[in-house]
Amino acid sequence: MFKENKESKLLFSLVNIIFFIFLIIPVSVLLSKSFISDGSVGLINYKNMLLSESFMQSLKNSFTVSVATALLTTFIAFILVYTINNTNINKTIKSLITNITILPMLLPTITYGFAIIYSFGKQGLITKLLGFELFDIYGFKGLLLGYTIYTLPIVFLLINNTFKYIDKKFIIVSRVMKDKPLKTFYTAILKPLTGTLAGAFIQAFFLSFTDFGIPAAVGGSYNVVATSLYGEMLGSVPNFNNGAAIAMIMLLPSIFGIMVLKYLEKYNFRYNKVSQIEIHKNKLRDFILGTISVFMMMIILSIFAVIFIIPFVNRWPYDTSFTLDNINNILKSPTLISIYKNSLIVAIATAIFGTFIAYCSALVSSRSDLSNKFKSIIKSISLVTNTVPGMVLGIAFLLTFSGTSIQNTFLILILCNTVHFFSTPYLMIENSLSKMNSSFETTAKLLGDTYLKTIIRIITPNLKSTLFEVFSYYFTNSMVTISGVIFLTSAKTMVITTKIKELQHYAKFDEIFVLSILILITNLCAKLIFKLLINRKEIKDKLTKVKNKEERKKMKLKSKVAIGFCLAFIMTGIVGGCSSTKGDEVVIYSNADEEVVIAMTNALNENGYKGKYIIQSFGTSELGGKLLAEGKNIEADLVTMSSYYINEAQDNNDMFSPLEFDTKTINEYENYQTPITSLQGSIIVNTEVLKENNLKTPKTLKDLANPEYEGLISIPDISGSSTGWLLIQGLMNGYSENEAEDIMSKIIKNAGPHLESSGSAPIKKVRVGEVAIAFGLRHQAVEDKKDNLPIDYIDPVEGNYQLPESIAIVNKEDDEKEKLAREMAKCIVENSREEILSTYQTMLYKGEKIDLSIAAKYPKEYKEKLTLDLLERHKEFSERCKN
Repeated sequence: MFKENKESKLLFSLVNIIFFIFLIIPVSVLLSKSFISDGSVGLINYKNMLLSESFMQSLKNSFTVSVATALLTTFIAFILVYTINNTNINKTIKSLITNITILPMLLPTITYGFAIIYSFGKQGLITKLLGFELFDIYGFKGLLLGYTIYTLPIVFLLINNTFKYIDKKFIIVSRVMKDKPLKTFYTAILKPLTGTLAGAFIQAFFLSFTDFGIPAAVGGSYNVVATSLYGEMLGSVPNFNNGAAIAMIMLLPSIFGIMVLKYLEKYNFRYNKVSQIEIHKNKLRDFILGTISVFMMMIILSIFAVIFIIPFVNRWPYDTSFTLDNINNILKSPTLISIYKNSLIVAIATAIFGTFIAYCSALVSSRSDLSNKFKSIIKSISLVTNTVPGMVLGIAFLLTFSGTSIQNTFLILILCNTVHFFSTPYLMIENSLSKMNSSFETTAKLLGDTYLKTIIRIITPNLKSTLFEVFSYYFTNSMVTISGVIFLTSAKTMVITTKIKELQHYAKFDEIFVLSILILITNLCAKLIFKLLINRKEIKDKLTKVKNKEERKKMKLKSKVAIGFCLAFIMTGIVGGCSSTKGDEVVIYSNADEEVVIAMTNALNENGYKGKYIIQSFGTSELGGKLLAEGKNIEADLVTMSSYYINEAQDNNDMFSPLEFDTKTINEYENYQTPITSLQGSIIVNTEVLKENNLKTPKTLKDLANPEYEGLISIPDISGSSTGWLLIQGLMNGYSENEAEDIMSKIIKNAGPHLESSGSAPIKKVRVGEVAIAFGLRHQAVEDKKDNLPIDYIDPVEGNYQLPESIAIVNKEDDEKEKLAREMAKCIVENSREEILSTYQTMLYKGEKIDLSIAAKYPKEYKEKLTLDLLERHKEFSERCKN
């Protein structure tokens, strides 16, 4: 079966064991769920998806925009790579092109959509500079722009990495043979790159096909399969079984990808020696390619410029005066250093382990004597990891490893990141190895070296630059990723991107940009260190050529200072975060807004519990997913969450203990929960945008169906956010079902691309002037009006309906911990309500008083008890209204 090569067998076994445990098993667990529906086993989930007109349209849209992105990105990346490697333009410009091209990779993908809105939106920076909107950013065009920026760095790295190993002397040979320029280009450049270009195209396709962050921000009504997946997995009504079916359907294109790459293997070239030649002078070529490349760099910089501007202005776009408040708010966070340290630990460990695994895998598939059947297994793993969305992998890990020793540890984050980002590092190394002289191993064997010695002495030194690129790739992606780790971090292993997700939950987009800058600086420091290490020999050669001793000393000092600064910046985070938590604190998971979290924190600190607890905030969807998937194995000792979700988690997992203290609630609640707040919905308007468009202020929910508001309304979709439920409750309680359906259909039509999967998105769009009207959480609009923003709120006459959020104690079978958790729950209920009432004017307990001047005019409760089953029925109602 195998040829005599023990080292290859060992590497193959090691790689396969790791991916069997941390890819095949989790995906299989998820796969098994795709066949389960209402307790029975079958294909009903697949049938439901494939017969769904909306899902099939989303699938078609995904293929269309992903293919378009892959074509455009591969073309642009090739031009940039060719400009850098095969023209005589200034070396400084070449360096700038390289650095700016990979810039988006150094930032969290969650910021891409925000950056596009703040740049090209109605009130965006570029729109304001030009005086008009360049194009409609919502839909296909916005997705194409976002995906191209997202995939360009990866595709550029793949092509550029392989281009370095092309033997340029064949260009001279082709010219000597008097070939035409196009033939020379094809035979000496394009043909050797065929396999890499195809791999880059497939990589770009799958990255676009599986991404959720960009369509969540600018997808609008152009639904893609990733948003369908999110809606099933983490929507207001999670359905892991339907979500698993979608995830499996999303894997099907990888089969075609494997077949294409296998076919294109015959186009891989190996050179006995890589020769460097003097590049042929052609001023017209240099001017055209240089101009195109610089133009592309300007586009990238113009989009991300807002990240460096918005944090330093008071309130974009209304008050653009300079401020450091957003920076100070982030730096004052007591957990920032600890979270930053966690991010660095995970990123460095992932880079080390991930590079090792990718190198071992590439050696097996490119430089071993194993049969092609076994090499194809490694290549298949590479494509599968590329097609599994991070969100799916995170949930698969959550379901598989809940209750195990690696749950809530750094190790599970490192393993998840290693698997998630495996494809590109593997392809980078595999492409480089495939271009090396194939006789290295044979020659070494004749000289008596073992396979392992050959790898260490010959292959690795020749691959040094690629390995550093891979290490850098793993590090930077581990710093910016969020989709998978959001489900796997604990209160003690929280990383900086989960803090960004928390700020998104609070709609604090200015502070999101601040943290994005911190991540960017960290990644730039890491990149500089890697670059100096890669070019160490060249730098040393330059120093030896400098005859002036003083000049040589200055150059050495500059290099040392640069490395020292970067290392100091990174080590500050690691050392500064070492005074972490003790490990015996009560852990509180909460989906509450910032005002409630502050009130709970004040109540606990003022009553002797300071330092005895940790609070970690989640969005409702993420926390709901953890409650349903982990049950009693969840890290939290206390949970504050939407009351209907707590009921569902208790029904499914029997995970909460009785409170055992008296509550004096106005309404009756189960003995394992008691309310701490209640969210209310209202109409929210931007008064300036209303004036600009000569629009009347809506007074009722029915008014939102008025055609004059088309394209100027943003509402939350109940499929993705429970905030949208408040709108539907008002319609279903105030009108007959037929009339409510007619009104809702017209409102959805008016919303168009502004039907949002996030509850905080509508008010964000009202704030930045993208729309004039939104439906959202009332207290957020109240605070904005207090802050003198051009925001006002209107209580609809149909009623301000409510979503109560409760506190519950997780049954951990740890009497001492549960006792302390119960004391804290009682403290929160008894001591935080007064502060909470100043923001949420809703009476929940007997004897409470509210400020009637700012309280909702029409507070109402729905005619039925709020349950997940009722939410599901209302979600189906909403889906009917979309057709």
